[in-house]
Amino acid sequence: MKNNEQKPDFLFDTVNYKFLLIGIGVIVLGFILMSGGGSDNPKVFSEDVFSWRRIRLAPTVVLIGFGITIYSIFKKSK
Repeated sequence: MKNNEQKPDFLFDTVNYKFLLIGIGVIVLGFILMSGGGSDNPKVFSEDVFSWRRIRLAPTVVLIGFGITIYSIFKKSK
């Protein structure tokens, strides 16, 4: 190796990428919490569509995931 070779400059630091992966994982978890709730019989209405998990918890988890992702983008590198 030559002594004058430079280390490649990345846009983000490793901490930023870790926060980014955590944020994406939280977003995926929120969308998984939103799934389901359908009825097997189309003539029968299922109240599970309006459960607390799908109406309140899952969108909150998705928004927290987006917040973590935005934080990872704006975090300053040392």
